Amino acid sequence: MAANRPTARPISPHLSVFKWRFTMAVSIIHRATGTALAFGGGVLFLWWLLAAASGPDAYAVFYSVARGPIGILVGVGLSWVFFQHLLSGLRHLYMDTGAGYGLAEARSSAVAVFAGAVLLTVLLWVAILSTKGL
Repeated sequence: MAANRPTARPISPHLSVFKWRFTMAVSIIHRATGTALAFGGGVLFLWWLLAAASGPDAYAVFYSVARGPIGILVGVGLSWVFFQHLLSGLRHLYMDTGAGYGLAEARSSAVAVFAGAVLLTVLLWVAILSTKGL
């Protein structure tokens, strides 16, 4: 019977079989943002902690990089990653109740996660950059 199996089809479904949709993307990006928060945020936290413990000169270097263009770019990126992960987690929590599995509702909530993360990131950085502290 195995000899009659078509060879052009995959034996099990994988990413090349499925059409990319927002619901698939939000699930995959949720995992990626969790990893980025753990590693990226952890590295930055350790750098800040070591700079603070090493004295004023080391902290001044950290502070100047954090307030410079690269630091702001990394901050914006980490902010988006945080909001994306947060909103996606809330979406997953809502769907864990058994709600939101209809095709239209699942798609609209996935789109809302992406749009909400961008909107919250923009609002946060408008507030940060409009203060006199930066």
